Amino acid sequence: MTNLLEKLFIRNQEGLSSQKLRRAYGMLSGGVGIALNLLLGVFKAILGIITGSMAILADAINNITDAASSVATIIGFRIAAKGSDEEHPFGHARAEYMTGVVVSAMVILVGVKLIETSYDKVMHPTEMQENNLVILFLIIFLFAKLWLYMFNRGLGKKIDSSTLKATAIDSRNDAITTGVVLLSIVIYRTTGLNIDGWVGLAVAVFIIYSGLTLVKETAAPLLGQAPDAETISGIESIIDAYDEVLGWHELVIHDYGPGNVFASVHVEVDAAEDISISHDMIDNIEQEAREQLSINLVVHMDPIDKGNPEVELLRSSLDAALSALDFVVGIHDLRIVKGPTHTNVIFDTMITHGDKAAKGTAVRDLAKRELLKLDPHYKAVVNIDLDYSPER
Repeated sequence: MTNLLEKLFIRNQEGLSSQKLRRAYGMLSGGVGIALNLLLGVFKAILGIITGSMAILADAINNITDAASSVATIIGFRIAAKGSDEEHPFGHARAEYMTGVVVSAMVILVGVKLIETSYDKVMHPTEMQENNLVILFLIIFLFAKLWLYMFNRGLGKKIDSSTLKATAIDSRNDAITTGVVLLSIVIYRTTGLNIDGWVGLAVAVFIIYSGLTLVKETAAPLLGQAPDAETISGIESIIDAYDEVLGWHELVIHDYGPGNVFASVHVEVDAAEDISISHDMIDNIEQEAREQLSINLVVHMDPIDKGNPEVELLRSSLDAALSALDFVVGIHDLRIVKGPTHTNVIFDTMITHGDKAAKGTAVRDLAKRELLKLDPHYKAVVNIDLDYSPER
């Protein structure tokens, strides 16, 4: 069914840009969601009125809210597909992440409303009017929601969309809700025990928990989450493919939405190498990152004085000393500046996140003691950098 819908509504996929293709899938998901959720909402509302079941009525309201979420999905994907302009030079792709947060918030809202209605049902229970036809319809609704879950999950995986994955989870929650309503009807039929309101409360708690989890996942890119290991590994493999590269550090990645990622990194090269050759290599690294990873990478070149034995001795000594601090990732950009009374040993130290001031003080104190052992004329000049790629 999913393949058929793709063929009908997303034509000429090979000729579409990545953003237009994402918009097409978002529109397909939203359109199917609106149609199916409205249909289910109307039928469930009728069943809820007939049976007097608050859980079924709440489920109907949930479906109608899901239709509104699908409208938000369509709007979000349309905005995300817009290109850059003067006010938004990095494009509008983050709108897709914002849509995911909106859908997640709607999930939580449904859970809160369900708690209110279910509590009223617990305090003022009424007799349920059920029959085989009602059960049959609920089973059909259950499978319809399971299909919608698998449909959105498949589309979400295909374009790696947190919004569609959140929509899929919402559909899964609806299927669980309908399943629990069915269970309460079966229990009522076999035992006469009316647990409709309590079932509604249990489902509401589950929905709220799922919504909070979704908010955390969908909002993470907007809050500047750390890059994933796969992205770091991809950049690292491109850089390490060049023998002229002596090392790299300070990888910073900015996610402005799917397919709109910017990054910068410092690459160490031999200071004795012809600068035009090193610059050509840097250009190649940036181009490969664009072509292979769709990442706009800017590479900063750090020249390393490989032929200076004093620099190499200082680097190895400081590396060994600072390795005693478990929050130190490494040192780089080490250079010396000699003066008439002292020699400045200048280097950058990358540390893990936390109390930057306290960690920086510990690094400087330890570096000062180590340098004094080597030569009382050495003076440590240390810059502290945070590690922005902890998955490395």
